Amino acid sequence: MLQEFIREQFVSDGMCADAAIHDADGHNPHAHILLTVRPLDEQGKWQYKTEKEYLCMRNGEERGFTAAEFKAAQADGWEKQYPYEVGRKKVYMPPSEAEKHGYERVNKHPKSTKFGRQNPTSERWNSDEQLVLWRKAWADVTNRYLEQYGHDARIDHCSHAERGLTEQPTIHEGVVARALEKKGVVSDRCEMNRQIKADNDLLRELKATVKKLMQRVKNTVPAIAEAMETVRQNVIIFCYQLGYIRTWQKKKREYLSAVKSDIKQYTELLKQIREAGKKRKALLAEKKELPIWSIPRSRELSSRIAELTELLEELRSEKTIVLQYLQCTDESGVSVLKKDIAAMETELKKLDEQEEKYNSELGAALKQYAELRERAAEHDPVELYEARQAIRSEKEQNVIDRVQRTYREKYNSLAMFDSKREASGLLHEYVDEQVVQKLKREQHRKIQSEHTHPKSEKKRIDFER
Repeated sequence: MLQEFIREQFVSDGMCADAAIHDADGHNPHAHILLTVRPLDEQGKWQYKTEKEYLCMRNGEERGFTAAEFKAAQADGWEKQYPYEVGRKKVYMPPSEAEKHGYERVNKHPKSTKFGRQNPTSERWNSDEQLVLWRKAWADVTNRYLEQYGHDARIDHCSHAERGLTEQPTIHEGVVARALEKKGVVSDRCEMNRQIKADNDLLRELKATVKKLMQRVKNTVPAIAEAMETVRQNVIIFCYQLGYIRTWQKKKREYLSAVKSDIKQYTELLKQIREAGKKRKALLAEKKELPIWSIPRSRELSSRIAELTELLEELRSEKTIVLQYLQCTDESGVSVLKKDIAAMETELKKLDEQEEKYNSELGAALKQYAELRERAAEHDPVELYEARQAIRSEKEQNVIDRVQRTYREKYNSLAMFDSKREASGLLHEYVDEQVVQKLKREQHRKIQSEHTHPKSEKKRIDFER
């Protein structure tokens, strides 16, 4: 299957491919395919990956040409642009324009695009569109072999969003994270994936429960009470998950804000150290070349060198303090920290996506609850309230059990209390309870009135007699 895919998608398109299959007998069988990104010509020689592209001018218009294209373009009046000194600035312009003003050319290197012109075949191979085509081709060949060998399972190259799935995709863990896990060290990326999988399992369970309940719910007080309490427990769970996500978002944002500020300060210090070092080096060189009789200038240079030396010592001392704040020993440690920051920003983006997803699920649950309230309007509010209260403790314990299974040792009882309170506010339970309590008081007064009225009448008749 792998060889067929490689032949059809890569070798037939002029690529050389080298494949290695890993973990064939383990829990994560996969293949690595190493490909050339530089095409061959008809003679079997390597083509260029990029070609220098000169930015040329004609009548105020700028256009890019390769060396071969420029030969023909030059005959049509196109000129290369060179750097010229214009006051204290370096300005690119064609030689004909520079000659009019008498500008002096700085060097012989013409203006060109930053990365050159990419080989069109290499550009296609490196494009996002081609990657999607390869993913689809892999799904097609895999599904064909699954069907051929009698398996019902199928794979899909589309993203969760393209397939209309609300489940959160996991993030790439990488060999470093997996190696840490094997040593018994908990990796943040692996831990996040475990939490995403647990959240997805819980979400599937909740949605399946509500779907079945909404389909079979009857227009009776016990059935509606059961349905409303089930949706209520889902609202509590979504509130808990959103609270958990927001807590992590806050911690990561605070950490990133502090670390980025320190790294910015460290970068600025390095810049200042380099600039001061260059100035000091230039002054030392100037002092060394001074003739022996230039005593005033020598003293002036010595004073400035001493000032720069003192400044460098202060800057280096400040740099050492910033490194201690960053918990790094040198520049290599800062480079590693920058990579960690990039990874944390990816994790934060994933948390933002999770927050958006659970906000959507919470909105859907609140809509279901509103529909059930409309259906319950024709029933006695007091009877419905009492029916719900009778099963509420059991439902809330079910919520706690589910969340504890999902979050394990990370479960927080205080966060659960806050989630219940937030859910109560979203479902307007305080207002509903006040209405029910008012109705109960009215019913109680009515019953009292019915029982006390005959006795009062009997006393009035006895008095008249």
